[in-house]
Amino acid sequence: MTTTGARHGPEGLRDFYEDPLVPVSSGAERGRRQALMLARALGPAGGGRAPATVLDIGCGDGTAAATALPYLSGHRLIGVDWSQDALRRAATRLPLVVRGELSGAGPPFADGAADAVLFSEVVEHLVDPDAALDELRRVLRPGGHLMLSTPNLAAWYNRGLLLAGVQPVFSEVSLRGIHGRPGSQVVGHLRLYTARALRGFLTAAGFEVVRMAGAPYHDVPRPLRPLDRLACRIPSLASILLVHARRPER
Repeated sequence: MTTTGARHGPEGLRDFYEDPLVPVSSGAERGRRQALMLARALGPAGGGRAPATVLDIGCGDGTAAATALPYLSGHRLIGVDWSQDALRRAATRLPLVVRGELSGAGPPFADGAADAVLFSEVVEHLVDPDAALDELRRVLRPGGHLMLSTPNLAAWYNRGLLLAGVQPVFSEVSLRGIHGRPGSQVVGHLRLYTARALRGFLTAAGFEVVRMAGAPYHDVPRPLRPLDRLACRIPSLASILLVHARRPER
């Protein structure tokens, strides 16, 4: 997804994410699993209950949020991104999009305005992820839900690649090309997490981790996809980490 807070990085980083050739969409299966986690956390709308306000912060072209919409019927989903190009594309998929970022003044929402935040493959792009989580915690109401996803540095195949002296998948040493690892797309990953590191990072930022799950990676070679799906049963080995966290009630 496109990042919402590159302002404090090198001047060229913002231009990099505005490039329409840089991929901004993620795998549909990851989006579906994350949407199901959120739907279970929120419960159904109606029956005297007010619809929940869900912010997809770093919505990119809206692909992930559009995947989530059928599972969030009755709730209010708002796409948020700083990239005007991404928002133009997201507006064709989502009922409401808002321009905002995680640096500077932060997203244009009041404290506690959101019942839930989707943060799908954004944190790995951020120069200052600590400040970003502070903003997410601010816009969430007490007890609100954070659904975060990010590539897993310790994915099952990365463990083997490192043993062989090969740069892990998802890691990038340059914004101009891929060096020393499989793959060909540069997407601007600045930070990568293992399951243990991600749990500790969220806890230190004031969140309670409710559940961690795994999701497959859409670019895994076809012959290896059954193994990749099997690895999802053990989140610490999965390609993608999915986390349901909450802002504490107090």
